[in-house]
This record gives sequence, structure tokens and C-alpha cells, in this order.
Amino acid sequence: MHEIVKADPEKYFYPDQYSNPANWQAHYRTTANEIWQQTGGRITHFVAGLGTSGTFVGTTRRLKELNPAIRCVSLQPDASFHGLEGWKHMETAIRPAIYDDKLADENLEVSTEEAYRLVKRLAREEDCSSAQARRRRSSAPLRLPSAFQRKGTP
Repeated sequence: MHEIVKADPEKYFYPDQYSNPANWQAHYRTTANEIWQQTGGRITHFVAGLGTSGTFVGTTRRLKELNPAIRCVSLQPDASFHGLEGWKHMETAIRPAIYDDKLADENLEVSTEEAYRLVKRLAREEDCSSAQARRRRSSAPLRLPSAFQRKGTP
């Protein structure tokens, strides 16, 4: 892909979401501000999975400007071989150039099995659909209260 774009840049464009600062900047300018407005500034925790890392990096940077006390938690698979499509196990992955590993107040690992079990539970108990995105995002937020209590954080 890189060779094709390099050979004819007038014809092709490669956005490279893993290295392009526009990725995290879009979340800095939009996602964080939407969250802030929709919560009336009462947000206490922000949790996001790591893929390109743009959502986490941009949203966290802006939310921390708005209120440094907000706890920002990153989620990633618990192993390099996992079934959480689009997510990166940062320890073993090629790390996105836009990723800033100093931003997270806490990093939580999510197992594929745990995520799938939770989706089934949510579908059964909360009448939620089991879309793949929901499967990935659902388990860690339910673990957050106990994770924070263990560490003695608010």
C-alpha cells in the first residue's frame, strides 16, 4: 500500500490512522467535548479500548484539560492472540505512532472469553444486542468499581 501511494501521490491518499495526528485530534476536538457537554461536566471516568488509540489519546487529553481529576482507563486484550477485533495488545503489537502510554490512569486487560460471557449476560438480563462492538466494550466498565476500590482510588 505504501509503495502504491508513494509512487503516485496525486492519485492515491493513505490516511494512516495509526500515525496521523488528525486521528487523535478529531477526538480531542469533538468526542471529548461531546462527552463533557452531554454529562454537564459531571464525568468522573472515561474508558476506551485501544486499537489505533486515537479515541483514547484525543479524548483523554481534552478531558484532562477540562478536569484533571477525571480518571482515564484504557482497555486492551489480555493476550496477543485474542478475539477482540480491532483492538491491540500493546505489549506485543506494532504500537501506533500516535499512542501515548503515559496518558492512562489505569490500563485494564480484557479477555475474549470474559467479553463474550458478558455479552451473553447482557443480552439475557438487559435485553441488549450482541453486536461485536458491544461485546468488546462491555466487560471492563462493569469491573471498574471493584478495580478502583482495590487500588483505593475514587
